Amino acid sequence: MKTQKPCVGILTSGGDCPGLNAVIRAAVLASERLGYSCIGFLRGFEGLVDPVEYMPLTPANTNGILTTGGTILGSTNRGQFSATVGENDRLSIDRGLLGSVARTVHQLGLSGLICIGGDGSLAIADQFHQFGIPVVGVPKTIDNDLGATAFTFGFDSAVSAATDALDRLRTTAASHERIMVLEVMGRHAGWIALHAGLAGGADVILIPEISWDFDAICQKIMNRESVGRRHTLIVVAEGATLPTGDLVCMAPTEVNEQVKLGGIGQIVAGEIAKRLDRQTRTVVLGHLQRGGSPTTFDRVLATEFGVLAVQLIQKGRFGEMVCYRPPEIESVPIASAIKLLSQVDPHGSAVQTGRGLGISFGDTG
Repeated sequence: MKTQKPCVGILTSGGDCPGLNAVIRAAVLASERLGYSCIGFLRGFEGLVDPVEYMPLTPANTNGILTTGGTILGSTNRGQFSATVGENDRLSIDRGLLGSVARTVHQLGLSGLICIGGDGSLAIADQFHQFGIPVVGVPKTIDNDLGATAFTFGFDSAVSAATDALDRLRTTAASHERIMVLEVMGRHAGWIALHAGLAGGADVILIPEISWDFDAICQKIMNRESVGRRHTLIVVAEGATLPTGDLVCMAPTEVNEQVKLGGIGQIVAGEIAKRLDRQTRTVVLGHLQRGGSPTTFDRVLATEFGVLAVQLIQKGRFGEMVCYRPPEIESVPIASAIKLLSQVDPHGSAVQTGRGLGISFGDTG
């Protein structure tokens, strides 16, 4: 049954991250001011089809969620709408399934649907748009690897968590004269490792964008020891390939599922221990980077994204994704946004800053 006044639908898809609830809250408040009611679909895209699962969203029941991590709507990166099979290959959604989504949107009288998600989720949203479903996108990924926006919310919070881990590991490393290896997220891009490494004073940073070898890492450690620094901090992105060119995976994956990365930190630590006969320890930060309260920056960015998403619906500018192009919040076509992968420039200022500080990237640069 249709609602009595125009309605905006909201869903969160893919991995959770700090700031999702801030987007939801902002969209609800903006909708209220523009004369829309709001509903939130549960469990991501799965809530759009039989059985349709949704909840009303009001200023009252979203009060206080600005500072809360995760998503009150739930999320999933599995199910009928799985759209990503790798970095470039995508699956087309069955037209019958798209028709079911269109019927849900019509039956509920939605003026527009806000899809909050990463690259794969936005690829689904783009297929919605091509089918005629009124949709706008909000980019979300802690990896910060969407090229159409300078930053995605969740990234700053993840960097903060990784930096805090490095701060804590440094005191233990110094106390026991150990080599500490911190593995962080970063499938295709090393933004988290790079920014956390700079902020946390890492001695070695290993990222997917720069080829590295164990000889260079060991030489860095020996150079530090030669001047009395008998501990070393290494931060490595999970997607950094080994010198052989291989990715390190946690376990076999199912059909149409992304490779589950993880374990490179342990390999790096083990090889250093073998070559130098030094005490090494590994910490895998994992989902700790996704949880918890968003940073101030992420709260503001997510809030701005949520408000503009509703304004795009009001203006009928469907098929667009909000983005941050400092200092403004703007929008771009979803179709163009999902084609732009943002990776660290090996010659960019952040890497050059690291080199200027004496940080090793495991190469000879």
